[in-house]
Amino acid sequence: MVTTTQIDARHTALASEPRRRALALITESAEPLGVGAVAEALGLHITTARFHLEQLEAAGLVERQVARAGQRGRPQVLFSAVAAPLPLEAAQQQLAQALAAVIGEDEDGGRARSVRAGERWSAQYAAVADAVAPDAPDTTDAPVVNVVPPLLRVLTEIGFEPELRPDETTIALTACPFRVEARANPDVVCSVHLGLIKGLASSLGHDAEGIHLEPFVQPTLCLVHLPATD
Repeated sequence: MVTTTQIDARHTALASEPRRRALALITESAEPLGVGAVAEALGLHITTARFHLEQLEAAGLVERQVARAGQRGRPQVLFSAVAAPLPLEAAQQQLAQALAAVIGEDEDGGRARSVRAGERWSAQYAAVADAVAPDAPDTTDAPVVNVVPPLLRVLTEIGFEPELRPDETTIALTACPFRVEARANPDVVCSVHLGLIKGLASSLGHDAEGIHLEPFVQPTLCLVHLPATD
């Protein structure tokens, strides 16, 4: 039986873009793959590839087997995808949609409460943001451009696949791990994402009031607009 702990581990594992790529590579492979093959295919150091594979294994997304036949020395460890689905995932998605639908009944469509929820969520990524910008200033009049690297790091960790546009004040979100929920309740879900971004900016000492999120400018594209710097 799959536990909620395993479900949480899976979501944590898939929040990493390299791990998603590794899982896709293993899933599409006709044969189990070794650490070296994964590292070479993804352009990763072998130690980094091993770490990501171990995280996927802990989440129950891949499994290892040892190849001993016809080999001398240390046996090779190979990884293959786990075919069995996690049955609680659909229920979790339904729960998220139900909660969003109820919050969406607020007079403002749930936007205010959702922004606050996103701001609280951002606290869970404070360490990630600080690691990218350890010397971030504490003053609210600091140039917002300094907040871009931490934002890109956190948004990448979550799975938005962000890209900074040439104007350096627009971040394109080219993917969304919550697209199904966002399509069903954009006022709620997209406002949570806006709150996340604003919360991160505020935690780094920046004025977040000028930050805006433009959802679904294309079917798979949302834009984050940051205030222009002087």
